[in-house]
Amino acid sequence: MADRKVRILIGTRKGGYVLEGDAARKKWKLAAQMQRGWDVFHMTADPRHPGDLYACVNSWLWGPVLYRSRNYGRNWDEIGTPMLSATSGRRPRFDPDHPEAAPPTYPIANLWHLEPGHASEPDTLFLGVDPYSLYRSDDLGSSWDPVSGLNDHPSKSQWGAGNGGPCLHTVLVDPTRPKRLFAGISSAGLLRSDDGGRSWKLANHGVETPFNPEKFPEVGQCVHKVAMDPARPETLYRQDHGGIYVSRDAGDRWDRVGKPLKDDFGFVVATAKHRPGRAFFVPIEGESRLTSSGGFQVQEWNEASKKWRALMTPRKFPGEFGNHREGLACDALDPAGIYAGTSTGQVFVSPDAGRSWDQVPIQFPAIHSVAIANPVV
Repeated sequence: MADRKVRILIGTRKGGYVLEGDAARKKWKLAAQMQRGWDVFHMTADPRHPGDLYACVNSWLWGPVLYRSRNYGRNWDEIGTPMLSATSGRRPRFDPDHPEAAPPTYPIANLWHLEPGHASEPDTLFLGVDPYSLYRSDDLGSSWDPVSGLNDHPSKSQWGAGNGGPCLHTVLVDPTRPKRLFAGISSAGLLRSDDGGRSWKLANHGVETPFNPEKFPEVGQCVHKVAMDPARPETLYRQDHGGIYVSRDAGDRWDRVGKPLKDDFGFVVATAKHRPGRAFFVPIEGESRLTSSGGFQVQEWNEASKKWRALMTPRKFPGEFGNHREGLACDALDPAGIYAGTSTGQVFVSPDAGRSWDQVPIQFPAIHSVAIANPVV
């Protein structure tokens, strides 16, 4: 019998959680919890292997550890976590006859984002980490190799660290072009590969850096999150420190579209399979990192009309809220579900593409990430 449950995967400041609900997406129960008390920066599901969940855990005691569940979160096992060397992010090589020749090693500071590979490569995973590095596994996380074309990019000397650290937080895989990858780095910007990660080009033309003397540099943008249009993967939606942008040519050029909003600073952006041509954002104030409208607000960008629409009134959830860059997600159902988590532990859910909203009746620790495991159909 097919599994019809919808699962919300929630990574928080104090552990990871799995909520289960039915296709109506109105009632939720806590189904699983993992690593209570540890930072879970990102949880995600692998749609190629139903039941497989991954968690990027960052412990103050044990350091960064990658976990996997094969049964929707009931049980978790530690899997391989890569190690950086002090030479360009390559794995250290140890020669027992010449131990002094081994490059010094240092631990990865944090695991930020895990992305399943293309459907045609069912054992491939990508892992973005701090500091500034991308890793690839072709055996579902048993071993990892550095993506040296990115980690050793010629522009690396110009990369800076955002307030969250030197993190690679966004990885996108083009479903129609398996060799096309995108990586978002704070604060370097967005890079694109068209050859499976061997080489990378900067993809920031037109994106402003208001915090730098040079306002439109080739590199150095503090990109917060990027999402891909499900119907036209060459269309990308981007939330930057300097505003909200859209690219219609796979990142070659960007147009700022967020200026009509009261605020177009923020951290999150998401798209939905059954809402092509739309992107969802949560604008917040740049200084306070809190909503400024008197309550929580989700804004929808319509690429066809080139217009914005507020999906809820601030009166629905009054107060001041913040969120983190992985704190917005959409499911693949029709009508589309939208899920938003806050830095004060609330989860807001719309089961109908933003027409109505509910709050999950569970208070969580500060939420780092929200993701969805859709039912198997």
